[in-house]
Amino acid sequence: MSTMEQPNFPDPQEVMRNRLPIVITALVVVSILLVYRLILFQELPPEVAAEFNSLRDATNQTHLQIASARGRIFDRDGQPLAVNALDFQIGVSPNLISNPDEVARDLAAILGGDELEIFNIVNSDVQWEILAPRVNAEVGQAIEALDIPGITIQRIPRRGYPQGTLASHIIGFVGGDLQGYNGVEGYYQDQLSGQIRDEVVSNIPFEFSEIDVPLSDGRDVVLTIDRDIQFLAESELLRSVTETAASGGSIIVMDPRNGDILAMASYPPFDPNNPDTNNPDLLRNPAISEQYEPGSVMKVLTVAGALNQGVITPQWSYNDQGRLNVGGIVITNSDRAAHGLVDTTTVLTQSLNVGAATISTTMGPTRFYQALSDFGIGQATGIDLEGEQAGTMFVPGDPEWSESQLATNAFGQGIAVTPLQLLTAISSIANGGLMMQPRMVYQIIDGDNVITTQPFPLGRPISAETARIVSDMMVAVVNNGQGNLAALPGYSIAGKTGTAEIPTPIGYENNAWIMTFVGFLPADDPQVAVLIKLDRPNGRWASQVAAPVFRRFAERLVILLEIPPDDVRHALAAQGGAVTEVER
Repeated sequence: MSTMEQPNFPDPQEVMRNRLPIVITALVVVSILLVYRLILFQELPPEVAAEFNSLRDATNQTHLQIASARGRIFDRDGQPLAVNALDFQIGVSPNLISNPDEVARDLAAILGGDELEIFNIVNSDVQWEILAPRVNAEVGQAIEALDIPGITIQRIPRRGYPQGTLASHIIGFVGGDLQGYNGVEGYYQDQLSGQIRDEVVSNIPFEFSEIDVPLSDGRDVVLTIDRDIQFLAESELLRSVTETAASGGSIIVMDPRNGDILAMASYPPFDPNNPDTNNPDLLRNPAISEQYEPGSVMKVLTVAGALNQGVITPQWSYNDQGRLNVGGIVITNSDRAAHGLVDTTTVLTQSLNVGAATISTTMGPTRFYQALSDFGIGQATGIDLEGEQAGTMFVPGDPEWSESQLATNAFGQGIAVTPLQLLTAISSIANGGLMMQPRMVYQIIDGDNVITTQPFPLGRPISAETARIVSDMMVAVVNNGQGNLAALPGYSIAGKTGTAEIPTPIGYENNAWIMTFVGFLPADDPQVAVLIKLDRPNGRWASQVAAPVFRRFAERLVILLEIPPDDVRHALAAQGGAVTEVER
């Protein structure tokens, strides 16, 4: 009888040994899931939660300012002047780096840093550390392309200025705090900035944050300036400063009909991409924030005010003896000469200090200072740029005022203006007596909503008839007087020079002047007004230094603005053609 084979059953203990790793793994996974669910849903006691969060935050999180896209800035033709760019912050979680030697070598090649220093960081026992606080987009994208686990890349918004230093004083800059400073960036901060939110970001890879709530972007702004005219102004200013060894200067171009600023250049400029915040004087816009005694350009306003009030007429005259004592101060002409019988026009063409002082003292302080106030002297223009100053004008009743200032203020001494303030006042003469507020922003764009700013009159300091008479006198200054080097063949130019001494606490500097020329053209139908100002140039008179700069600048400006010569304009007008048009 055969014997049946017994089944070969596995040893139960051996089975348990084989299955134990699987069981343990399953238990671990379940435990992790349970802990995860408990953390998500269990409400810890407040004091325990606070301690837990504090410990976690101290090691695992970074506080960042998350910003929406800042509004862009364009010139009047849509050329970008301020845009948005990205920098990158590079961090590392060393415990996730499996090959520190290779990672250190690759990062050092891209970052341009010390390989050993980077190795010590990626091979350390810290939980997370910054490798590079801010690198440009090219470097950040190169590191991102390596796709290294444990390397974190945080995008950081940065303001970019593609035109470099061009129009830097107009635009201003954005600081590391995402706040706009100076110029348009500062003045329109609320419009440009959009929304900014403080946010806590995890430093640990694979740890998911809450879904971001969308932020509203800032609004774009379109300026009145023309990039090509701005470049011309800055180029001419640099040339003039270099040739005359001046310490600085400004050129402003305005449309007197609506107050639009077409260009505003000051030297030296700065780079808004990398502003030197330790040198705030360099970042300020001298054209609106630096006041100075304007000199003889002020005679235009003195004559205009007296004519408008009827104190004098175009035929008025006086006997110029070369000296005039007012309040114990002896006023003399710049050439120290007596000019005999002089009419109103000659006061301007020969730039006579005694003539201007005679007019102001004839007006008396009440009428004289009212006339200057009507022209906006001593008041900010209200231009939409951050940092404008109001200038300085003392009047009777002020502790600083004395009777002699009634005479000296008439020819621009003892009174201070900003370049923009002076150009705004002179532009009212070009605009038939109506003074327009200078305007820098033409449009604000919020998505599909476009807000167009409107020209705003500041007042009418003189009548249209007075403006015509004074304009003709200013033409005589260029054609027959001390402004003859500003003459541009084919064009009627109205202008006036100003050579001013530089005051100090103990008197005026020796052999140091600020030279100005202000003019507009065509004189019979003004489309553009220009101020040229040079600080401490070589030379003695603005008629020899600033006036030729105006001519050279205007010669190219009329081409950019497509202003035809007078004979062409008159011929077109005779044929009924459209000669000029106020844009915007």
